Amino acid sequence: MSFASIVKFFQMESIMKYVVVVVCLCAFGGSALADASCTARAAEKKLAGAALTSFMKKCEEDAATACDADSKSKNLSGAALDSHMKKCIADAVGKK
Repeated sequence: MSFASIVKFFQMESIMKYVVVVVCLCAFGGSALADASCTARAAEKKLAGAALTSFMKKCEEDAATACDADSKSKNLSGAALDSHMKKCIADAVGKK
């Protein structure tokens, strides 16, 4: 084994460690933000008045879109669809 191949091995090992760290951060780092409710994110941003109203409206619309897609993927209809949408949006917005 030459010196150049040893150096190349350690460079590749460093790159692989970097890639593993980035993948882990992407996989686990974003999940904390995704799980936060609209109400929690608004409180974290210290929104009030018109800014809060606008943020909550947009967040609720986004939640409805995501919940609709989820219900379509589960082939829900009728009462099951209504129940799923109500609970899904309430969970996303932060209503109890």
